[in-house]
Amino acid sequence: MFKLDDFANGALTEKFNMEAQRVLENIADPNTDPKKARTITMTITLKADDNRELAMVDINTKASLAPSKGVQTKIIMGRDRQGKVEAAELKSGAVGQTYITEEGDVADDKGNKVVQFK
Repeated sequence: MFKLDDFANGALTEKFNMEAQRVLENIADPNTDPKKARTITMTITLKADDNRELAMVDINTKASLAPSKGVQTKIIMGRDRQGKVEAAELKSGAVGQTYITEEGDVADDKGNKVVQFK
């Protein structure tokens, strides 16, 4: 009855391909779970006129993608001299531990440079 590649001047196929591209990009994204299912839903709605001679056709597509994975980090918490709560991201891996940054500097557990080499 209808050749889907030609339906709506190719718009049906084009809309499907656009959503398929989004799904493939989501699958290739290393920040998503590769095992999560993705779906493409096409909705074709037909609404006839009063004489039942014509029908308006609406074509809609929608992709359900996998969400990005969450990211975790650790923060160091404490209080300043006035008793106000402070927090900073833990950079070294252990509270109170210094480490060498990617730039070769020695830094405290919060990432602040503590020694300069000349």
